[in-house]
Amino acid sequence: MVSTLGPAAIPLSMLVVFISAKLMAELFERWNQPGIVGEILAGVLIGPSVLGWLRPNEFLGALSDLGAMFLLFRVGLEVKSSELLKVGGTAALVAVCGVIVPFVMGWATLLLWGQGQNEAIFVGAAMVATSVGITAQVLSAKGLLHAVSSRIILAAAVIDDVLGLLVLAVVSSVSRGKLDLLQLAITGLMAVAFTMIVARWGTPAMHRLMPSMERRLRLAEPQFAIAMALLFALSALAVWIGVAAIVGAFLAGMALAESTGPRVEHMSNGVAELLVPFFLAGIGLNLELTGLSDPRTVLLALTILVAAVVSKFVGCGLGALRLGKAEALRIGVGMIPRGEVGMVVAQIGLGLGIIQQNIYGVVVVMSVATTMLAPPLLKIAYRGVQPRADDEECFRMQ
Repeated sequence: MVSTLGPAAIPLSMLVVFISAKLMAELFERWNQPGIVGEILAGVLIGPSVLGWLRPNEFLGALSDLGAMFLLFRVGLEVKSSELLKVGGTAALVAVCGVIVPFVMGWATLLLWGQGQNEAIFVGAAMVATSVGITAQVLSAKGLLHAVSSRIILAAAVIDDVLGLLVLAVVSSVSRGKLDLLQLAITGLMAVAFTMIVARWGTPAMHRLMPSMERRLRLAEPQFAIAMALLFALSALAVWIGVAAIVGAFLAGMALAESTGPRVEHMSNGVAELLVPFFLAGIGLNLELTGLSDPRTVLLALTILVAAVVSKFVGCGLGALRLGKAEALRIGVGMIPRGEVGMVVAQIGLGLGIIQQNIYGVVVVMSVATTMLAPPLLKIAYRGVQPRADDEECFRMQ
């Protein structure tokens, strides 16, 4: 394995992941399939489930986190806060429905399967949050971020993350036998306030500050330096508050969308092009099939997968039904992927000794499979929607 090769381990790990991801992406694009599915499958191929060349580790995990941050930052640069705020009401309804329905279905499925109450609650919590990075990548690649359904998906995913944080906090507290309502309320208020303040006032603030800061700095790329500082600052603040770093990264990009030039976007695209394959391959790398040796566990994994797809599709689709069936379909499909979010919840449950290894494997399969299903389903759902020319051109320049 790569990890046994001493000083060469880091560059060799990067080589294996990057080349594997890009080769698989090229192969899938030639088959007229979404390249990101190939990149996720590359992680499965080189990971412990198949070839065993690499295992998840702290270094690859850090690259994966950076890849997710730059992916959402890049998407944020293409979204105006005013456009996102216009769909805030519908997005909130989509997010709430997209939390309640999956949680109930996951919880009920595990109970009907004969598992314990705490395990059922944790699986329900793992099915709640949406990993917006995959959907955002597909929509950005196809120049579809301008569509109303795309803006609702992005806004709903941010709200979804805050709600998912609260669900996880409640579930973890109950499993330990104590529930601190005051701390839960404070965390929730801080998360909501952070998101609303940056979304509402971040753009005008940066519009005023950027020109004066740029004039005073003597750096070769002052706008890019300021953009990176804001990206990391808001990502760190988001984690400190309790939501995902990618929420801060997305909000940073959105705050800068109207105050930076194309140079910042091009440089950010270059960094993202390097790091995003580690995020995508990392999802596949975390898939271990050793816990699925029992046929009954395999059947449970398939059942949970179906419940995960149907619950988000129905829940989020119902929240957007007033926009028409076509838009509700797109939004329901766009909210399906769980990605790394579901795996994080499963890891917490495993660490607390609440879920067993086989249930952990079921949740990981659900997380990876929903992530891989989303791109082809999005391709079908958005058939007939015209891409915006500048979005397509921006993606081709990456």
